[in-house]
Amino acid sequence: MAVNLPLPEAAELKPVAGIELGHAEAGVRKPGRKDLLVMKLAPEATVAGVFTANRFCAAPVQVCKAHLEGMRLSGAPIRALVINTGNANAGTGEAGLAAANETCTALAGLLGCEPAQILPFSTGVILEPLPVDRIKAGLPQAIANLQGDNWLNAAHAIMTTDTQPKAASASVVINGKTVTLTGISKGAGMIKPNMATMLGFLAFDAKVAQPVLDRLVKQAADKSFNCITIDGDTSTNDSFIIMATGAAGVEVNDIDSPEYAQLAEAVIALSQKLAQMIVRDGEGATKFMTVQVEQGRSADECRKIAYAIGHSPLVKTAFYASDPNLGRILAAIGYAGVDDLDVSKLDLYLDDVWVAKSGGRNPDYQEADGQRVMKQSEITIRVKLARGDASATIWTCDLSHDYVSINADYRS
Repeated sequence: MAVNLPLPEAAELKPVAGIELGHAEAGVRKPGRKDLLVMKLAPEATVAGVFTANRFCAAPVQVCKAHLEGMRLSGAPIRALVINTGNANAGTGEAGLAAANETCTALAGLLGCEPAQILPFSTGVILEPLPVDRIKAGLPQAIANLQGDNWLNAAHAIMTTDTQPKAASASVVINGKTVTLTGISKGAGMIKPNMATMLGFLAFDAKVAQPVLDRLVKQAADKSFNCITIDGDTSTNDSFIIMATGAAGVEVNDIDSPEYAQLAEAVIALSQKLAQMIVRDGEGATKFMTVQVEQGRSADECRKIAYAIGHSPLVKTAFYASDPNLGRILAAIGYAGVDDLDVSKLDLYLDDVWVAKSGGRNPDYQEADGQRVMKQSEITIRVKLARGDASATIWTCDLSHDYVSINADYRS
């Protein structure tokens, strides 16, 4: 069960002019479930993406990168995205690349564009051949379902071990005109920054120049999807795509403009919401934890310490048990890789409870107070390093028995 994550409702998800979404039941892995999604874009749309840092990146990731680079060189716009769940098409070699390209060719033929104008995405089991014939057979159904208000079905169509769909909308007024933003994401396990085992798709109807959108997608990812961790595994298929359809009559052409600042704030806020939904739905999660590291010399060292805490199975299992064995947090800070850290100046808090003072147990700390906080479903761990003005925040969850069960049974 997801942690404090209400189910999205179709009426809350706003259509974005210039994009249509259609789903199908292609039987990629299991029959009777939505597992294929097509997102069709207006010709004037611009698209940008960031992808997994895993060197074993999946075939669709390789094809997406190539098609986005080709778009920048040729100027031919991306016209559609195609996403399948149930099979990651990763660890599949040349056959996997051929299958990803074959999917693009099939969809391009149906939409009347070039294969290089299609971006393919896959998520699911690694090291298994992509059943490309099933995907091709499902494409006509997905195209027949194309609608502007189909975001909730789209969120369902990209799920794997997720317990619920993840989707949200927002709006921002720029130069007197309303820009609508809607996004979906998926992910529940194999989550670590750069990026998580996740897919994220966010669309809005402002017109954004390609170099500006390239900057925006990286900025948004760094402040959202690259700030989450569940289990420390970086997947092979992670992708975050931003689409600017240009239908709202608002143009953003300069990263130093007030229009960019307004749009970026809205995109980052929605990206953070979608990213946090992934953590709240972490496999077996019972608690949502914010880790804040403050007063560091650099944001990089703050992130190292935050991730050391967020990745530690000892820390995560202690929080699952509501056991205030908080020395585990200090140990994680100590091995984070900040070699010149003076731990004698460090303070540690759980929400409002001051646990460690000047590197040791706070004389006023009572274990009952620590346990009170750890029983909550939402907890903030705050570390003060007393060595500078930099800070970093990540979001993570606890580690439960169910995490083992879910991943042990994943292919059955």
